[in-house]
This record gives sequence, structure tokens and C-alpha cells, in this order.
Amino acid sequence: MLTFITFIFFTLFVAIYTWYKLKKENLSSKEGYFLGGRSLTGVVIAGSMLLTNISTEHLIGMNGSSYKNGFIIIAWEVTSSLALIFAALYFVPKYLKMGLITIPQFLESRFDNTTRTIVALFLIVSFVITLLPIVLYTGAINIESIFNISETFNISKSQGLWITVIAIGSLGAIYAFFGGLKAVAISDTINGYGLLIGGTAIPLIALVSIGDGNVIEGLMKVYNNDPEKFNVIGTRDSVMPFEVLFTGLIINQIYFWCMNQTIIQRALGAKSLIEAQKGLLFTGILKIIIPFIIVLPGVIGYYYFGDSLYENQDMIYPELIKKVLPLGLVGLFAAVIMGAVLSTFNSVLNSAATIFSIDFYKKHIDKNISENKLVKVGKLTTLILAIFAIIVAPIMANAPDGLYQLLQKLNGIFFIPIASIMIAGFFTKSISAIAAKISLFVGLLFYINVTFIFESDIHFVHVWGIEFILNMVTMFIFSYIFPHKKKEERKSENHIELIEWKYAKGISFIIAFITISIYILLS
Repeated sequence: MLTFITFIFFTLFVAIYTWYKLKKENLSSKEGYFLGGRSLTGVVIAGSMLLTNISTEHLIGMNGSSYKNGFIIIAWEVTSSLALIFAALYFVPKYLKMGLITIPQFLESRFDNTTRTIVALFLIVSFVITLLPIVLYTGAINIESIFNISETFNISKSQGLWITVIAIGSLGAIYAFFGGLKAVAISDTINGYGLLIGGTAIPLIALVSIGDGNVIEGLMKVYNNDPEKFNVIGTRDSVMPFEVLFTGLIINQIYFWCMNQTIIQRALGAKSLIEAQKGLLFTGILKIIIPFIIVLPGVIGYYYFGDSLYENQDMIYPELIKKVLPLGLVGLFAAVIMGAVLSTFNSVLNSAATIFSIDFYKKHIDKNISENKLVKVGKLTTLILAIFAIIVAPIMANAPDGLYQLLQKLNGIFFIPIASIMIAGFFTKSISAIAAKISLFVGLLFYINVTFIFESDIHFVHVWGIEFILNMVTMFIFSYIFPHKKKEERKSENHIELIEWKYAKGISFIIAFITISIYILLS
């Protein structure tokens, strides 16, 4: 009962505080609803970015993977910090200067309307088929396990998960429907910093217990139990070989943190370039800390449970929570987990609705639609996508390599082709619109065939690197055959102050130094 009471208390606090902050906001305009009125500060941007990124697919999936594979998987996290430097210093200043609401708008400016539409479609499909269902399902696993919903209502485990999926999906849809990006960002900020505190408490409490009151002693016991779990280099057949850092991983990270609508939309809603850069670089610092929350607990779980959960690795984090947390704190942390789920879920819903409304509906269906009606279209899209995600979510059960690995494999279908034409669009002037479109489909078909149909032995992150090179070669060849036609560039729309933050480069250097030092220390 205490668990449930603390859960309800924190969840209601977030909802009431968000409602209070939104009372005076204008949510009927497109910038008010889709970009939070371009009023977000660095602290809010960082909190929202962090929690949009870190959800239960990380808490469950990455801890499950680290339980089985060790610290080698921190590559997903610490290399994010380097990509956030690129975002802060290069990409986002350009986006803000152009006055973008969606990333596909850039592609229309650089290539043509058809390229914009195709990429917008790719993004929506990727959100609905991969990210939304996995976020929902991993969240349901955690909540169902903590509250034992199936036992409480005397129903099967699968029925309990269905109920939890519907509840979480409905609540997330309500946030995104009524409040737009501002509601999402405010609730994200509270839950994000709650996650940092609560997530850090899990390994700390565990290490204190293992070390009889001494954290360092506890960590040494965990290390001595299996030193290989702390190796970040690994071998070529590791789940995350070191070599991938220099092939497909860096391309993926640049896409995710510099070009991904769900992430970048927070920076596009900044009140100034200074606040956008503060938010991005603060997120970079937080990403260096995050492995303490989403990697170390999995390794601690191995100390407690051995290999007994290897066949069901995604259950290690819920089991660890129940083992180490006092009863009252379990409910509080469950609320934080719920917040993490809702954050990513409603963030993706909002981004998908933004892309559909701006890049499809207004562009192709009703070019003269009023801003008020456009917002209504966005809200209806939010509801439809939420329902679809709820239906698809349970299908994600029993991923053989864990849910996080599944998510990354699926992301590669669309992320790398989009990253290829975005990078080409930014850094070359010779790539033509026809070549970009051909490259999109060449890359997509190549990856699906190599990864899912023929199931090559090549690590899927290496496949990303190969795919990127293939895409670039394709674009250069077809640009020679179908030369680029000079296109009028999108005019700058300076909605906000574009002065750069004076500490941006200095903090970027510190972040890069710490990232490299982590690998040296754990090699």
C-alpha cells in the first residue's frame, strides 16, 4: 500500500505542476503547441532531452544488456556526448537561423519537396513501428513487476502487461494531446532530474549493502566477482566491439543528437541560441554520468543473481529494484520510471504529430489551414498514433538479444539513410535531389537484406558504416548522371536571438576530454 501511495503522490505532483505552468500559455498557435512558444531554457531543454532519450528501453534494456555483457555497452552513451558537441556548435545554430519547426523542412530547402515528404514518412513509420511500442512495453514490464498487477487482479502475466500498456499509453497521450511540447518539456524536466536522483540511488544503496556500509568496498567486490564485466574494449565478437565506434556508431550518434526530430525539437523551441547550446552541452555532461544509472546496476545484478536470468535479461532491473530499495522508495521510484516512460512516449507522439501536421497535412492536404485547425490536426494525430502503439507494444516481447539491441537494429532501417542525405545536404553542394532520393531507398533495402533477411555475421553497427559509404557513393554517382539544379535557399527566419554562448567551446573541450579519459581508464 505504501508503494502505491508514494507512486500516486509523485505522479499527481508532476501532473498538477505541469498544469499550473501551462495555465497562461497560448497553445492554439503552431509555435505555441509544437515548439513551446520558443520559450524553453537550457535547464528545461537538458531535462527534456535526457528523459526523451532515457526511458525504460534504457533502464530495462541497457541494464539487461550490461548484466549479460558488461560495461562494453557504454559506447551507446558516452559517445553521445561527442555528437552533442557537434549539435551545439554546428547544426542547431543553422537550424535556428533558418527558423525550422521540423527537420524535413531543411531537406525541402536543400533538395526538394518530395525528399522532405519521403523522409517525413520514414520518420513517422520509425516512431510508430519501433520506438513507441518498445518504450510502452519496457515500461509495462517495470510497472507490472513492481506492483505485481497480474497477482493483484488474479490474471495472467500477459494480461497484466496489456492493462499496464493501455494505462501508460493513455496517460502519455493525454499529456501530448492537451499540452503540446511545453507540457512534455516541463514534465520531462521534473521526471528527468527525479530519474537522476532515483536512478543513482539504486546502485549506491546496492553498493553500500554489498560493501557493509562502504561504497568503494562494495564496488571492489562487484569488480572482483567478474573483472571482465568492466572491460569496455572487448573482442570482435562482443555485443559492442570497440571498432564500431569508428564505423556506424558515430554516424548513428550524429543522426540521433543532431538530426532526430524528437531530440532536436527541444532545441528548436529554445528562447535563444545561448539557451539551446546550454541545454545541448548540459545534456552532454549528463550522458557521461548516465552509465551509473543504466549500466552499473546491470553489472551489480550479476553480482546478486549470477547468470540465473540470462534467458530473461530484461527482468534484471525490476528484480534489482525490489531487492535493494526500501518499500516506501519503491513506489517513488516507480513513479519516476513511469515519468521516464511517459516522457519518451509523449515526446515521440508530439514529434510525430508535428511532422505529420507541418510536413504532410499543411504541405499536401490543406495549404491554407489556420494555425488553430493545424493544432487540432496535431492533436488528432497524437491520439491515432497512441492507439496504434498500444496495439503493437506487446508484440515486442521475447526479443532474443534484449529489447535495447532490438530497438537499435530496427532504428538502423531509417536512421542511416536519413543521416546520409542530411550530412550530404549540409557538407556538399553537388548532391542532387534525385540522387538523395535514390540513396534513401538503396540504403534502406541494403540494410533490411543484410540484417534481417540474409542475416550477415557482420555486426549491425558495422553494417551502418557500410550502408553510409554505400549511400554516399550512390549519391555521388547519380548526382553525376543527374546534376544538381541550383535551388533558392530557405530564407533565414530569426525568431530568437542568435548570439553564441561564450563558454560553449570551452565546455565542449572538457566533455570531449572526459569521454576519451573514460575509455582510457576502463580499457
